[in-house]
Amino acid sequence: MSTAPGTAERAAMRDARGEAREAGTAAARGAGPGTGPAREAGAELGGFLRARRALVDPPRHGGGRRRVPGLRREEVAALAQVSTDYYTRLEQGRHRRPSDAVLSALAEALELDDLATRHLFDLARAVPVSARGSAPEPVQRVRPSLHLLLDSFTEHPAFVRGRRTEVLAMNRLAASLLADLPARPARERALVRWAFLDPEARRRYVDWEAVASSMVGTLRLDAGRHPGDPLLERLVDELSAGSAEFRAWWADHRVAERRDGTKRLVHPVVGRVDVRYEALDVTGVEDQTLFVYTTEPGSDSQAALHRLAGLVAADAGPVASRRGTQAET
Repeated sequence: MSTAPGTAERAAMRDARGEAREAGTAAARGAGPGTGPAREAGAELGGFLRARRALVDPPRHGGGRRRVPGLRREEVAALAQVSTDYYTRLEQGRHRRPSDAVLSALAEALELDDLATRHLFDLARAVPVSARGSAPEPVQRVRPSLHLLLDSFTEHPAFVRGRRTEVLAMNRLAASLLADLPARPARERALVRWAFLDPEARRRYVDWEAVASSMVGTLRLDAGRHPGDPLLERLVDELSAGSAEFRAWWADHRVAERRDGTKRLVHPVVGRVDVRYEALDVTGVEDQTLFVYTTEPGSDSQAALHRLAGLVAADAGPVASRRGTQAET
């Protein structure tokens, strides 16, 4: 996204004046200018800016090799046509509502792709849960017709993923190929939790590192859209305590969104199964995605998945997709 010369700088000046007015209002109320939910949102934005600044290659912008990776703050500020002081305050979380013009200029300076740019705007615009009130978010539910659709995929693993990478429902073939996550307690149904804290996930995914790091990027996107979510924060704390890999990937603030691709899996009974997947947004609801796995016609993977489907059908009795109870505990 490009901006005309001076546009971002003028917008930054307006942002700074607005920030000063907000600080004065906060002081009049007896509140500090940099506390509470807004401060937390600013900290997330600042962390993202610092992490992405470190990924930019200085030689492409006329800089030489240096001991610290990435661009300096003043270099990003110059590229985005804002003052170094203003950009520093953004990174420090002391200014949390930059204008669209400033955000676009920063996205260009930091060489963000479309997905990372969207995440940048999410971080700058999101209102933390604690600032919206104390009412909990509604529990995600999968409508009955979607359960019927999952059940109809007798030769294809399929599941519905919701907030925080939680599996809301899955057919029995998917439960056998991966893990029966809906049967677990509510707080243990996130794919990302299974990937990092269950040793079986490392045995199932041939390319565990690529799959797991991508899940962290997906969780980052969710955190940007839903700041201050206590369930997400609890999940991040648990994963950070239990996995050094998660801590490292979470800290780099990369984001990921997979709409199609391949996964290489190893099932303990039928062996290697390479699948292609499609991720489709569920219409009429927010934050629900249907994943369907397919295999190459005539391949060994198709034969293996067909054998697994036969075993599942013989063992399952009447077909019914796996779904968890609705309690969020």
